[in-house]
This record gives sequence, C-alpha cells and structure tokens, in this order.
Amino acid sequence: MFEQLGLIGCGLMGGSFALALKRAKLVKRVVGYSKSPSTTERARQLGVIDVAAPSALLAVSGADIVLLAVPVAASEATFKAIRHGISSETLVMDVGSTKGDVIEAARNGLQRQFANFVPAHPIAGKELSGIEHAEASLFAGRQVVLTPVKTTLRSNVQRATQVWSGIGANVVTMTHEEHDGAFAAVSHLPHLLAFAYINGLAAQPQGERFLSLAGPGFRDFSRIAASDPVMWRDVLLANREHVLEQSRAFRKALDDLEALMAANDLQGLELSIAAASKTRAAWKPAADSASQQQDN
Repeated sequence: MFEQLGLIGCGLMGGSFALALKRAKLVKRVVGYSKSPSTTERARQLGVIDVAAPSALLAVSGADIVLLAVPVAASEATFKAIRHGISSETLVMDVGSTKGDVIEAARNGLQRQFANFVPAHPIAGKELSGIEHAEASLFAGRQVVLTPVKTTLRSNVQRATQVWSGIGANVVTMTHEEHDGAFAAVSHLPHLLAFAYINGLAAQPQGERFLSLAGPGFRDFSRIAASDPVMWRDVLLANREHVLEQSRAFRKALDDLEALMAANDLQGLELSIAAASKTRAAWKPAADSASQQQDN
C-alpha cells in the first residue's frame, strides 16, 4: 500500500485512478492539484481527493506515488514544477496518449529523478471529460501500456505493474517507438478522421439536415469526434510524424476504393469491402482477448 498519492490533474483519468486506488485499498491519502482551483475543490467535495493542494509541488511533497494526468504539452513544465518534491523512493507515472515526447519532457524536467518515471498509457476513457465523470472501474479489464527506457529503475517498473494490475488493468510493456507507431494507427488517426468527417459534413449547406437523419451507424462511427479538443490537439501534434504516415496509408486505401467506384468495378469493390469486413470481424479488443486467456 502507498501512503500518499500526489495527483496532478483532477480530471477524468486522474480522478478515476485515485478512486481506483482507494477502492482497492492501495493508498491511504490522496493530495490533488489542478490548474483550476475550482476543479481541485470539486474533486475534494466528491471525495476523489482528500486534500486540495495549492500547487503541484505541494501536491507531490511527501507522496510515494505521483500521477500526472495533464495535457501532454504541459508535461515538461509540470515535471519541472514537481522535481524538488520527488524523493528517491517516489514512483512517478503519467497517462499520456503519446510517449516519446513525454519521456523527453520527463528527462528535461525531472533531471536526476528521471529514473523514477515510468511512462504509462491506459487504454481507457470516455467522450465526456471532467472530474464528475471519474469512476473507480474505468481501468478494469483495460490495457495499460508501460514504456520504460534503459535508465528507468526496474523496481519502479515492477511497482507500476503491480499498481495497475491491482486496480484490474492488464499491463503490457513495449518501447515508446513501438507505442507511438501503433497508436498512431489504431487511435490517433481514427480521431483525426472523425474530426475531419464531422467538419466536412457540417460545412455542407445541408449539413444540419443530414445530421437530423443520422442513425446508429453515424453514432458509432462519429462518437470519438466529441473528444476533448485541447487533449487531441496536443496528441496529434506530438505524434504528427506517425499520424501523417498513417494518414497517407489511409488516403491511398481511400483512393483505391474511389477508383473502383469510378470504374464501376463491382467485383473489385466487393472484394475490397469483403477484405475489410473479414479483418474487422476477426478482430477482438485486447481486453476481451486477455479476459478469454484468463478464463482458459
């Protein structure tokens, strides 16, 4: 059990982590800080945190586990702000959707305490952000990717694994390069496409009329377009090289489909759709796969 969690960022992810640790009895006390004092106070009122700290440094002072749940672009400034409150025994983690940039930010910001940092990315969330939507079960059955580097203390990687496993997550370890390339393909590009699709639809003269006729297929396809703008601005820019590479691959696939349609190629179009359908039908979420493996 940890004595104190220093929580930087009392939103959906940070708040859910605090609630999960409390429910699992893995922490005795949570001290939280957010840029907005009203958010920190709301987190205290809801029982997500026990003490509202007036600064990030004071939130981590005396903590033996620290979680940064801030926009990735704010990582380096946050690491610098808390550096002098991190002891040699403190486990420091984040929840950012990109890892290469956050690791560099931690290296610059934490300096001598960089070995304490275990980069983490929980594959969980909601369209709705904010402390009001935090829930203790958010990470249960979900994957959490850890991307330690050579200088990361092995003992802290083990502690991080135990923490996430203790709140019901399935922990996977990979390099930050592998992580950023993979999630550009399966997370960041889909968000980019959803944003572009909604903007393209809304910009048409009959956009509102089209939206009024939309059904479940539209709902499922467009759901992630309602995601937090600031968070996704930072993610797309931080991982832009990988995302642009995936965007080019998508554009080629779309061009190929459009060419089949323009040529009225019934067989070719059907084969292309069938290939996509087969791939999608065979896919199972990683959490489901892990659950099946445990059951077996």
